[in-house]
Amino acid sequence: MTGTDTPLPPDELADRLTEVFALVGPLYRRVHRKVEQAEPIEGLSVGVRAVLDLLRQHGPMTVPQMGRAQTLSRQFVQRMVNDAAAQHLVEAIPNPSHQRSSLIRLTAEGTVAITAVHAREHAALRQVTGNLTGADVDACLHVLTRMLALFDDDDVP
Repeated sequence: MTGTDTPLPPDELADRLTEVFALVGPLYRRVHRKVEQAEPIEGLSVGVRAVLDLLRQHGPMTVPQMGRAQTLSRQFVQRMVNDAAAQHLVEAIPNPSHQRSSLIRLTAEGTVAITAVHAREHAALRQVTGNLTGADVDACLHVLTRMLALFDDDDVP
């Protein structure tokens, strides 16, 4: 067994990262279910919520940019953008860099909707217990970012 501040040997690291995967899957599915359960209240599917969240974080984006950012097919993202547009949550605007690929941006209604989602989630996340520190969260983000990078070259269907 190695110390807590020395890198793990590859086999031990692989075993420990398997533990992380074993938690991430159920966590993702539980969060997905919670978002789906809130859909009647907020009117946002998981996919539309993801689009609104991306636009909130990054500003106007093209559908292909959103697909790459979320590792989702352009066709799926386009359906989610269409759903969001039908609810007046996003709108297409001209893209000065590319005439055929419009930028998608949040409308005022979309900003209100995603802000409400984040407020509700923030209230729920305040209930996490365990005396977690900033260093704990930093370490978690570091590990998950490294694991995500392992699959950066996977093709999006």
